[in-house]
Amino acid sequence: MASYIRRRKFLATLGGAAVAWPLAARAQQPAMPVVGYLHIGSSAESRDRIAAFHRGLKELGFVEGRDVAIEYRWADDQYDRLPELAADLIRRSVAVIAAPAGAETTRVVKGLTTMIPIVFSTGIDPVQTGLVPSLNRPGGNVTGVADMQVELGGKRLGLLHELLPGAMRFALLVNPGIASGKSAIEDVQSAASAIGKQIEILTASSNLDIDAAFASLAQKRADALLVAPQILFSTRRVQLLTLAARHAVPTMYHQREFVEAGGLMSYGSSIIDRERQLGVYTGRILKGEKPADLPILRAVKFEFVINLQTAKTIGLDVPPTLLARADEVIE
Repeated sequence: MASYIRRRKFLATLGGAAVAWPLAARAQQPAMPVVGYLHIGSSAESRDRIAAFHRGLKELGFVEGRDVAIEYRWADDQYDRLPELAADLIRRSVAVIAAPAGAETTRVVKGLTTMIPIVFSTGIDPVQTGLVPSLNRPGGNVTGVADMQVELGGKRLGLLHELLPGAMRFALLVNPGIASGKSAIEDVQSAASAIGKQIEILTASSNLDIDAAFASLAQKRADALLVAPQILFSTRRVQLLTLAARHAVPTMYHQREFVEAGGLMSYGSSIIDRERQLGVYTGRILKGEKPADLPILRAVKFEFVINLQTAKTIGLDVPPTLLARADEVIE
């Protein structure tokens, strides 16, 4: 009888240990790191960028919900909301804050924390705008990806001029309220002056402003339009393409996605690949690397894309010399 009781006690102890082991193992597992993703735009207009960011994280072995959690914050184009949203992520002690399309976003977050790593993506020079002191040695808690899209305004104007050599007046659609606005205006105005052309500045900071800008094109007597490489316009692709078609205005964009969807021409680097690189750098920081040791990544490939069908629709003959320079012609 005594041996039977001892056997039951042993089995009970063994059963309790069997339950305790997996509980202990789970308790010893490290907490899943949390990434703060702070965007000036809205989620509905950024799906392709989010997907690219996820691909970059995956290259480093991080899959959302399995290896990493992501806290998304959207400002819905309201810049005055950025401090509040950034402060909320900081209070949650996220492991890193990703700031896509984020010169302004990065400046806000940088002013609130020197401890949490910040990874940005931007189309402007991060040294010129004071985000980092050096491209090779960013220092501090900030690094990221910069494709210098704003600096290509003169190149885009030159391609439009080659398409329309007789045009005298061009328009630039720009959001002047953010850091890249001033640089975009200065770059295009300088290039226009060099070839003896005039530039009309059309400003917009909202959907309604964009509609009004296009409505003023006839009054401004602009022969063609350049769209500044800014997040407001990148996330308003359908609106811009619809208005450009309605007004039959030759328009130059900064992303090939515009041309693939029916726009006339584009010149620039891949913003989708830039956001993938943002994910890669975020993953590297999650693995323990420091922002100060990660040089600013820069785009090395730029492409010129023409939609020949769109040119025909608005009555334009594309010069053979321009077609020959295109990296891709969509027919």
